[in-house]
Formats: sequence, C-alpha cells, structure tokens
Amino acid sequence: MMQLKDILYKVSLVSVSGRTDPEIEAICFDSGKVMLNSLFVAIKGTAADGHDYIPQAIAAGAVAVVCERIPESTLENVTYIQVADSGMALGIMAANFHGNPSQKLKLVGITGTNGKTTTVMLLFNLFRKLGYNVGMLSTVENKINEEVIPSTHTTPDALSLNALLAEMVKQSCTHCFMEVSSHALVQGRAAGLEYTGAVFTNISHDHLDYHKTFDEYIKAKKMLFDGLPSTAFALVNVDDKRGLVMLQNTKADKNTFALKTVCDFKARLVSNTIHGLELEIDNRNVWFRLVGAFNAYNIITIFGVAILLGENQDEVLTSLSELATAPGRFELLENGMNIAAIVDYAHTPDALQNVLATIKDIRTGNEQVITVVGCGGNRDKEKRPVMGDIATRYSDKVIFTSDNPRDENPETIIQEMQKGVTPSNYRKTLVIVDRREAIKTACSLANPHDIILVAGKGHETYQEIKGVRNPFDDRQVLTETLDLLNES
Repeated sequence: MMQLKDILYKVSLVSVSGRTDPEIEAICFDSGKVMLNSLFVAIKGTAADGHDYIPQAIAAGAVAVVCERIPESTLENVTYIQVADSGMALGIMAANFHGNPSQKLKLVGITGTNGKTTTVMLLFNLFRKLGYNVGMLSTVENKINEEVIPSTHTTPDALSLNALLAEMVKQSCTHCFMEVSSHALVQGRAAGLEYTGAVFTNISHDHLDYHKTFDEYIKAKKMLFDGLPSTAFALVNVDDKRGLVMLQNTKADKNTFALKTVCDFKARLVSNTIHGLELEIDNRNVWFRLVGAFNAYNIITIFGVAILLGENQDEVLTSLSELATAPGRFELLENGMNIAAIVDYAHTPDALQNVLATIKDIRTGNEQVITVVGCGGNRDKEKRPVMGDIATRYSDKVIFTSDNPRDENPETIIQEMQKGVTPSNYRKTLVIVDRREAIKTACSLANPHDIILVAGKGHETYQEIKGVRNPFDDRQVLTETLDLLNES
C-alpha cells in the first residue's frame, strides 16, 4: 500500500482533480482486475481503449484514475490525473509502487533486431558461473537464479516487470540482464527503470507492421540510449552503421564492439566449424562451443558487458568458453543418422541470412542444405518475399511451410514468400503447409552428412493458429523423425 502522491513521483502531470493522499493497494490497467482502493490507468491500445472502461474500473473500486483525457462525467470521490502518455506514466508509477527495484540491481538492457535472447541468456549463465545471484528477462523465459518464470512477451508489461525486479532484489540478486524490445520502449513498459548499462546488437528489417517505417523503428531502439544516466555505460555494435546513431545524445559512457571496425572490444574470427568457433580476443585465442559469425558478435558483446561491469578478463573468457548456445538458437540436435539437424529462431531476413551464411561457411560443399521455413501471420508482410529469396539462394532444397499463421491463411503467407523466389531457384522448392509433414519430408530427403535447417520458431513449443496455441516443438519433431528413420 502506498499513497497516491508517492506513486506519482516523477510522473509528468497535465492536471490533477481530487486528493493525492488516498492509500493505493494496487495499480491496474485492466479494468477486469481492479479491486478496492485501486489506481486505474487508462491506456489506449491497438485493440481497445482503456478510457472506455473508466466507469467499470470505478464501479469495481478504483479511487483514482490516470488518463490522457478526463471523462466528461466525473465523480467527486475519485481523483483524476491527466497525463500526456498513460503508458509512460504507468512505467514510472509501477517502478515507484515496487520501490524502484532497478536502482538496487545492476540492470543491463539489450536491444536490437537479432541476438538479444542469446546475449541475455549467455550473460545470465556467465554471471551465475562467476558466482552471482542473477535475474533474467527474455523472450524464452524469465529467471531468478534457477527459478523459471514463464515468459509471454520479449519485455513484460510495466507492472509485471517491476514485480519481477522487486522479487530479484528480495532474493539477493546483484545483476539482471533484460531484453528490451522496440514495442516496450514505445509503449512505456520500460519507463522508470534505471539501467547500469545498455547494449545495441544490430538492426534490420522487422516489426514494420507496428513501427510503419524503418526510421521509426530505429528511433524506438534509440530511446533506450537517450534515457541512460551519466553513471551508465552504452555498448554498441559499430559494424552496424546505426551503432553510432544510438550513441548520439546519450549521457552514458560510450563503448563500442565489432569484428571488422576499430573499436573498444574487438574479436577476430580464426576458425568456424559445425562444433564451435575460435576467436582472437585481447591477443589470445579462445575456443567457444557456439557456432557462426553471428555468435562471434554475441561473444564479444558479452565479453564487453562483463568487463564494463568490472569482471576479470581471464575468468570471463574461461567461463564463456564453457557455455552452450541458447535453446533454439543454432541448436545442433544429436542423432544417429549423421545428419546435421539445426533448429534456429531466425524469423527475420537478416537472421535467416546469418544462419544460412554460417552454414555455407562450415559446409564442405558435398552435402545438401535443406531448409524448412515459413513466416508468421499478422506480422510484417514485407519481409516474406525477402525471406523466400534468401532461403532459396543459400539452400539446395527449400520447403515452404506454416509458421505461426495466427489469423491469416498459411497458404497465402507461403504464396507471398514465393514471390521473392527467382525463376532459376523455383525448382528447389516444395510447399507443404503442415509443419510436421514438412519437417518429416526434409528428414526423408536428407542423406548422411546433409544439413537440415528448421527456421523461424526456435525455442517455441507451440504453433499459434486462429488464436489457439497448439503444442508443437520443432526440436522434438525433428529428433523423433530422425530417430525413427535411423531405426528403420
């Protein structure tokens, strides 16, 4: 319980009508969850407008309302607080309500199109290995030390986020590594947090269904760095030309990493095989269990963060060399068929090209590369033909299939992917809408030493169709099919 005026600390107010001393027992932005003595925050979303539910929230027990426009009809016993942006206000209020837990941790936010999840998970595993109590907020799962909390969004809503951070503080965590999505930054889910550091991995074509233009997408990512205090560090990839853009106007200590460009933290790729890669970092060669140039970027990112957080270089490199990949991120599945079966979350053109380029680098040239790929429904449609083109340029055979079609017809999605395929590559393609059958077909087409890539869903254990999440795990289907073929 906290007084309303304390919850409103640092919130930019347009107007206040009513008392600011009521005791608040809960903050809610869902009118269906309002209880007695609640503060209701009216947020205009893509599907519904919270302002339409203010009467229901008051009837359920809300004693104060935060909104962008004051209702025409108001009640004397209710406090109305007008703000310019309810989402941003909610982030700040959630932080205040939970005691500003981000100030009591070393919170590092990771943003970018690709590499966020792997970087966050490996940082978590690294700092656990170094002996710390650590929290993690990621697309795959949230963790407090070894306790797993299911994840529903890349970045949770502001109330859930601050509740998780508060629990991390309660359980003596010293560090937290967190994926910060562009959606979360624009919607204010990450407002009110105090970061020790922020990282930019890269940026490429994604989420334009939401941000509309690439420029707006870049601006969304940049919000993380614009809000950093002078006590924080910023670490950006300067092999990506937008890396330096992220550093413009930031008050934070500026740091850079790269494989190709002069920078503060640099790695050189020495060798790259299906079983791992060798990097030269700080004049020493180290073998890592991760595969591919994109993982070289992840490794140097993690090294840079650890050093900026004050860790010993030798201890960091030794521990990093022992870590395995994140689930569903270039995950090599063991099987008795002597086939390299890889599952990867690549669901953007850049990510798919990175994975297939890595496979091209490590193949001998005598084996087939068979790719199973689709695109998600109700998402950025512009990337579909681009991904169709990339898949067929880098593969010997491509099976176009359903991903998470959501409310769209999967056959229509596949047809849009096929538009990017050049006539000379069309002969490489098959269309099998049923994802399970597509994976089974890829396995039946493969010979020993061939490489199968199943792309797009990675760690996910469901397939979303018409609002229903049906159990489905690429890794399980792929492993079971290869095992059956091995027995036959």
